[in-house]
Amino acid sequence: MTQDYTILRLGHHGDGIADGPIYAPRTLPGEVVTGVLEGDRLSDIRFKSPSSERVKAPCDHYKSCGGCQLQHASDEFVARWKMDVVRAALAAQHIEAILRPIQTSPVRSRRRAVLSARRTKRGALTGFHGRSSGTIVEISDCHVLDPALTNALPVAEAMAELGGSRKAELSVTLTLSEVGLDVAVRGGKALDGPLELALAQETEQHGLARLTWNDEIIAMRQPPAQHLGPDLVVPPPGAFLQATKHGEQALTQAVMEISKGATKIADLFAGCGTFSFPLAHLAEVHAVEGDAAMTRALDQGWRTSIGLKKISTEVRDLFRRPLMADELKQFDTVVLDPPRAGAIAQIAEVAMSKCPVVAYVSCNPISFARDAKKLIAAGYTLEWIQVVDQFRWSSHIELVAGFTLRR
Repeated sequence: MTQDYTILRLGHHGDGIADGPIYAPRTLPGEVVTGVLEGDRLSDIRFKSPSSERVKAPCDHYKSCGGCQLQHASDEFVARWKMDVVRAALAAQHIEAILRPIQTSPVRSRRRAVLSARRTKRGALTGFHGRSSGTIVEISDCHVLDPALTNALPVAEAMAELGGSRKAELSVTLTLSEVGLDVAVRGGKALDGPLELALAQETEQHGLARLTWNDEIIAMRQPPAQHLGPDLVVPPPGAFLQATKHGEQALTQAVMEISKGATKIADLFAGCGTFSFPLAHLAEVHAVEGDAAMTRALDQGWRTSIGLKKISTEVRDLFRRPLMADELKQFDTVVLDPPRAGAIAQIAEVAMSKCPVVAYVSCNPISFARDAKKLIAAGYTLEWIQVVDQFRWSSHIELVAGFTLRR
């Protein structure tokens, strides 16, 4: 006899959850489904009572591709769900906060993608992995990527044909820059003369701005600059970049609002200067980043910009060696944008420093709420949170929060 399962809620990865818990991908709360139970997961799912929030996925690859988790849900549902995830993370730490309306990046706006590519008997296979699978799903179109990236898929195929193998995958990072495509390939064959020549020819044929192979620059027709505010920076190959320009602008606007009136700012986990450059139009900035190549790019970008206040840089692992409270006392604002793990050691020092203003940018509501609790306990008020969805149809959530020290 086939058993019915009622979906109670969505988990943090976007799967529906029934009693058990039993996980059912691409389901929505309130739906009644049947399926084949394998361990704690349902497969071959059939819908007996679909949700009114269910929509037809716009992408033909949705069922096989693992790049998106929520195309089966209405935009309104996804927005509410992401806001609720933030609220739940805060509630778990007994925090109440004002949440501003979510800002969601448009379709076809992703400017950076990491593709998997493999050489085959007939050429090459390029795309994203299937859901919970190592299989590459070839994509002919994508509703997430900027059309310029979709049109560049033949570049990834060419890389696999030239320097890939049928046993191992290439990781091909495609990034749109102000002057063309920036391509960074990892996992390819060791370079030799013929391969290097062939790759250089591909750079010219496809008009690439830069091509990097296993961290070695093969050719650079033009430095692949990125605008950070009005200023230009040339990131190192494969460096972190906000996924969409819309998302970057939304995060930056929130950080700038929180930092208004500052005279000296510490920008921690600064990357290539996503926030350092806009902030340097207002105040002096000390940018701290653990990656030396990104720090060099930031410094060079500042030295070639016009009209900015001073940006000093420091290479420092803020997980192992956070800026201490005494070092932070010289700043009137701290901006930090840590990775998903959060910044538990650094936040402890920020809390002790009593810096008047903190702008916290997070890509993980759970680690953010944990760190926010420490700031609140140290005498800070959480003024508001701006939630940003630049990874449309995924379970990924970003936010910016403003804290002020209570007087």
